[in-house]
Amino acid sequence: MRIADLYIRVSTDEQADKGYSQRNQEETLRKYCEINSLQVRKVIFEDHSAKTFIRPEWNKYLADLRKNKGKSDVVLFTKWDRFSRNAGDAYQMISTLRRLGIEPQAVEQPLDLSIPENKMMLAFYLAAPEVENDRRALNVFFGMRRAKKEGRWMATAPIGYINKSTDNGRKYIAPKEPEASIIKWAFEEIANSQFAADQIRKEANNRGLKCSRANFWNAIRNPVYCGKIFIPKYKDEEPLLVQGQHEPIISEALFYEVQDVLEGRKRKIRQGTKIITHDALALRGFLICPHCGRILTGSASKGRHNHYYYYHCVSSCGCRFKAEHANGLFVQELKKYVPYPGMNDIYVATIGEAYNDKTKHLKSDRTQILSQLDNLNTRLKNAREMVADQKLDHDDFRELKAECTTKINELEAKLAGLSQKENNIDGLLNMAVSNLSALDILYEEGTITEKRQIIGSMYPEKLTFDGFSYRTARVNEAAELIFSLDAGFNQIKNRKNNDISCLSGWVVPTGIEPVSKV
Repeated sequence: MRIADLYIRVSTDEQADKGYSQRNQEETLRKYCEINSLQVRKVIFEDHSAKTFIRPEWNKYLADLRKNKGKSDVVLFTKWDRFSRNAGDAYQMISTLRRLGIEPQAVEQPLDLSIPENKMMLAFYLAAPEVENDRRALNVFFGMRRAKKEGRWMATAPIGYINKSTDNGRKYIAPKEPEASIIKWAFEEIANSQFAADQIRKEANNRGLKCSRANFWNAIRNPVYCGKIFIPKYKDEEPLLVQGQHEPIISEALFYEVQDVLEGRKRKIRQGTKIITHDALALRGFLICPHCGRILTGSASKGRHNHYYYYHCVSSCGCRFKAEHANGLFVQELKKYVPYPGMNDIYVATIGEAYNDKTKHLKSDRTQILSQLDNLNTRLKNAREMVADQKLDHDDFRELKAECTTKINELEAKLAGLSQKENNIDGLLNMAVSNLSALDILYEEGTITEKRQIIGSMYPEKLTFDGFSYRTARVNEAAELIFSLDAGFNQIKNRKNNDISCLSGWVVPTGIEPVSKV
């Protein structure tokens, strides 16, 4: 009596647990064995796709056949699509089974493979389900691409968002707290260019964002956070960005500003400066060695009873300062920029006047951006006419169109950002002056991260410390202006002139940009 193994396969766990396909297949195969006097040796149940033969139970079955060669004569399944949905893999597996002395057979589509002509029918039986799979996959692909063009996110929600459904079952993504706020904070910090992106990621992890380095890098490159959906290139269709239906977490202007930082089109990130460090070494990475010009690092020396912290140079110059002494002098340095009590309104008015004077270039920038947009649109129009006149081939036109479209999107985002800056100046001024009024207190009572953010905001460039005082090439413009105003008030405090407009002469020649975090 010939011995048979029964192979029963379904596609998903749900079919295996709740459906009837497995029981139907087993009943059909056992009935076939009774009619044809076949003895059943074992039954293999599989709930895996037939696109490949990388299937758990099938691999176990092959191992069993190699171990017990000659104990089975045939492996039975109901149809050939239960065996495989890939013609190339199926032919190879049939050859493997024959070398092991096993003949594969579909009871509902029987074929005598010893007859050469039957191989044509085998090819049809194997190709038909493969074609069905490919057609189904293609329909799904085009459906998802069409949905993306309509602005829908067609995947698991990115970090900072959560998948939701409306009452009628339509799926969408919505911001998820606190991850969304942390992502927004990360974008803002990268745009400030005070710390390296990986340092910001580590601090974001400390704040509760569960994200690996690779996922974080993908996130800050993903336009979904500014409300856009990226559609990749497919055949003759160029890649494009469309407006999404979801709520953005950040503005387009902020997103493109971050891309400028990451691609080196903005001022360089502070090299070697970390966003977190030991509490006693808040200035580590911000100080320059007065002897050799290198960045001072910080470390602790173990004494008999305590640890003593120092800022020191890594070169052979031997520069070394006690951290406690340097930190104390730094607080005294900060107090120079704390405005006189009760003068906030005057400072806000004066800084606002200086800001308006120094930001006249925004109108010029707006005009320049509009001019660039007109040039790009004209360039596209001319390219279309050249294609129509057969002076430019379609491949070159598609490449030109993709390049121009990317630039147009960036310029439109910057144009929107200019309008936003003009509208939000009053709130930023009040916040900046309020923070400066308690600058030393905010610094002394803040966490190590907040302290380093204050240092980075106050001093855009590194500080030089010689053991007695601090020097820097540039200070935050708002703080420098208040420092100059205070000096001016000391000189004119006995005068009777109450017109504060005369104070505009104390404005420093550099531009001014009030900060929201000091």
